[in-house]
Amino acid sequence: MDPVITAGLVTREVRRGTRDGAPTRTVVAHRSYPTSQSDLWDALTSPDRIPRWFLPVSGDLEVGGRYQLEGNAGGVVERCEPPHSFAVTWEFGEMVSWLRISLAPAATGGATTLELVHEAPFDPGMWGEFGPGAVGVGWDLGLLGLGLYLDSGKPVDPEIMASFHTSPDGAAYIQRSAAGWADAAVGSGDDPESAQEAAARTIAFYTTTPEDAGS
Repeated sequence: MDPVITAGLVTREVRRGTRDGAPTRTVVAHRSYPTSQSDLWDALTSPDRIPRWFLPVSGDLEVGGRYQLEGNAGGVVERCEPPHSFAVTWEFGEMVSWLRISLAPAATGGATTLELVHEAPFDPGMWGEFGPGAVGVGWDLGLLGLGLYLDSGKPVDPEIMASFHTSPDGAAYIQRSAAGWADAAVGSGDDPESAQEAAARTIAFYTTTPEDAGS
């Protein structure tokens, strides 16, 4: 795997908006996968397949039901229109944001394009420190795991993914991802210098182990 090429498979966008009168920021990622729309939908929504590339999930994966990703976010399934799109709340502690996944046939035959849209309340301090990469890099890593699983047909080793961010390939992937999100932030109107500084802090956050941070 060439980490720079793989990170380049994702196209990125940042949008500014409001929800219930409060300002929000939205990260948007697109990536195409060489599989059918029905197969990609199943990989994204089947409780048996989600842990093969992401995290174990529990709960009621139906509209109105609650889900919980092991050690991560949970929320409510707000909409589900198979095999086209679903929307959920993304709740982590007291923070609530909104996630929408949409699928459509790609331009190349047999492939499917995934659109990930994650909208969150705008926190000026957090945005100023890390920019969109705080969320965007995490989703890029998830899209990477999905691609590895679909390419091989085998579950992604969770131990390998847990240490990926500290490996040379992982660091290169995260650097390319964070740079892409910085470019998207500038495209949405952020100051270029501030966006690059935020990207550097995001890279350090993702690639520094707790042991290194404490030394």
